Amino acid sequence: MATEPILAPFDMSVGDRRRFVGLRFLSDYWAITKPEVNFLIAITTAVGFYLGAPSPIAWASLLNTVLGTLLVASGAGALNQWMEHRFDANMRRTARRPVAAARIAPIRALIFGALLSFAGVAYLFLTANRLASLLAAVTLASYLFLYTPSKRITPLCTLIGAIPGAIPPMIGWAAARGSLAPEAWQLFAIVFLWQFPHFMAIAWMYREDYARAGYLVLPSGDQRNHFVMWQTLLPSLALLAVSLIPATGAWRLAYSAGAFALGSSFLYYGVRFVFRRSNVTARQLLVASIIYLPVAFALMSLNKR
Repeated sequence: MATEPILAPFDMSVGDRRRFVGLRFLSDYWAITKPEVNFLIAITTAVGFYLGAPSPIAWASLLNTVLGTLLVASGAGALNQWMEHRFDANMRRTARRPVAAARIAPIRALIFGALLSFAGVAYLFLTANRLASLLAAVTLASYLFLYTPSKRITPLCTLIGAIPGAIPPMIGWAAARGSLAPEAWQLFAIVFLWQFPHFMAIAWMYREDYARAGYLVLPSGDQRNHFVMWQTLLPSLALLAVSLIPATGAWRLAYSAGAFALGSSFLYYGVRFVFRRSNVTARQLLVASIIYLPVAFALMSLNKR
């Protein structure tokens, strides 16, 4: 395994090489927090706070809530890469991750992740409230100790992982209100159901990679196609129904029309994927899922206004 100085161009001065290594060092620690996942977590947390907060919005509290949640999510990402680095090394998609590629020692990833996680839970306790902090701790524990090991045990791991994945908007709501209302559970249901077609697309695209690493995210044999079909279509249909729960905002008719159009489009790509089952249709469904969630939450936020 090449060391960091060897990765630096040979025509660099000693000072430039040190800066290069330092930037690579920071980049690797940033990468193990899974920033691409944290972007959606930040959105769902912020929307949960915004929808749950009374007017006027306490923007400082919103920022504190998002920051605390991101600290927990970043710690969870680092700890996940620590737990799975040996398996990640066997997958083309993840082999270059910092811990899997031995650019960050596993013990350092463990310490880094634990510190971030503890800091996030404590920060929410101090700046938000006990309920938000508790929900963050439950998310962290269930993600690491239920979902992460389940990927090597059962294809139902998506169901298990969808629970902690859907809690961030509830953290935001709890931070704004100090309690949970039916609307908070609707947000939970939307993110919970959304994760199934989203992950089925990923699981199909990288099915050989997952199998090589020993992950049982999809069944083998003839059961695979039926599993993918039901895990994509049923949640997509349920997601469309849940998103159309009667709104009470000033723009409720516009919201309902927008939510129906958005959910129907998402369902369309799910149907295409199920009946064609190719990497092309899986990628199209993945892109549709990435677009769906922020747009759906933007519609809900506009409806509140």
